[in-house]
Amino acid sequence: MNAVAATPPAATVPAGQDPRTVWSRRRLLAGLLLVPPALAGCSLIPGSGSDEPDPLIALADAARADAALAAAAVAADPELAESLQPLVDARTEHATALDAEVARLDPGRPTPGPPPPPTTPQPGLADVRQAVLASGQAATDVALGLPAARTGLVASVAACCGTYAEVLS
Repeated sequence: MNAVAATPPAATVPAGQDPRTVWSRRRLLAGLLLVPPALAGCSLIPGSGSDEPDPLIALADAARADAALAAAAVAADPELAESLQPLVDARTEHATALDAEVARLDPGRPTPGPPPPPTTPQPGLADVRQAVLASGQAATDVALGLPAARTGLVASVAACCGTYAEVLS
């Protein structure tokens, strides 16, 4: 017996069309499967997402405000310098690091100005502690909604603020 190898039926191509340009169901389904990941990737591009400001901007502003408040507390009571100067330095570094991260994703953003002067006329240790505690909580809240690449920076800011708030109590 002569066995003839079964060959699959040839795809039906309308007359006059190149078989490479005809969209088969497989090609169409494969293309449709790639659309959602492609659209999701578009939202990762800076400037293409929501119109909300970068949450790190508010954290950087809070870091500058905390540093200014702690510096004002030291100016009001120089005996606090030993315990508050490391906080002033840390919060200044936080503002710089947060600004650098914002600038990395949005290079056209203008450089922030100096913080406004503290609203408390004679800030004390309790005022500084309360401000740093609030900043730490804000950083924690923001970190929970950030992509993994940015979470480390914000989580370290939150941890530092929480630690300083505890040390100042």
